[in-house]
Amino acid sequence: MKADTREYLAPGDFIDSDHPDVQAFARNRAGEGDDRQRAIRLYYAVRDEIRYDPYAFSLEPDLLRASATLAAGRGYCVPKAVLLAACARATGIPARIGLADVKNHLASQRLLALMQTDIFYYHGYTEFWLDGCWVKATPAFNIELCERFGVKALEFDGREHALMHEFDTAGRRHMQYLTDHGPRADLPYAELAAAYRKHYPRLLAAPDALGGDMAAEMEQDRARR
Repeated sequence: MKADTREYLAPGDFIDSDHPDVQAFARNRAGEGDDRQRAIRLYYAVRDEIRYDPYAFSLEPDLLRASATLAAGRGYCVPKAVLLAACARATGIPARIGLADVKNHLASQRLLALMQTDIFYYHGYTEFWLDGCWVKATPAFNIELCERFGVKALEFDGREHALMHEFDTAGRRHMQYLTDHGPRADLPYAELAAAYRKHYPRLLAAPDALGGDMAAEMEQDRARR
């Protein structure tokens, strides 16, 4: 029985695949070919052209929309996953967003102090409908950041799930998936906001503390060891 994927082709409030800027970017980057080939190109475009920035953390709804992330050219894992899903829908590929709690062992001490935990709650990833099944992909870390962190860049072939590597290039534990909250047709804003308010009160209470270069901070942390 063929799955009904129409819900995952329609524009959403946050996955605003009907926005002209998202459509133009997606069509330009996707190019020609079948859904799998175009999804791969979109993955790399969002992964590397949109800089991963955890200090772009925000609960402002307007800043979490795909079009806003594209305009900013940066974002943390959730808005980047939203953008990738929007790009897929804009080119006729069914897509949705997934959310999971992950434990990150490689983050700057400053970021961890602001978060007051090494667990990233409601980490975002994207799912594509390709060749009759859902395939997961995490476009969060751009390749330049991976190289500075010593983390192998996450590759995507459109067939296998592309989630975060368990170990970095030095064999150190990098990331663990703890709880998967499942896929959604659009970003569940109220649920996400509630989780962030519960787990990241310091971040939300001190927005002026946000801003910085996590890669530079990581290098400083290593130099102190």
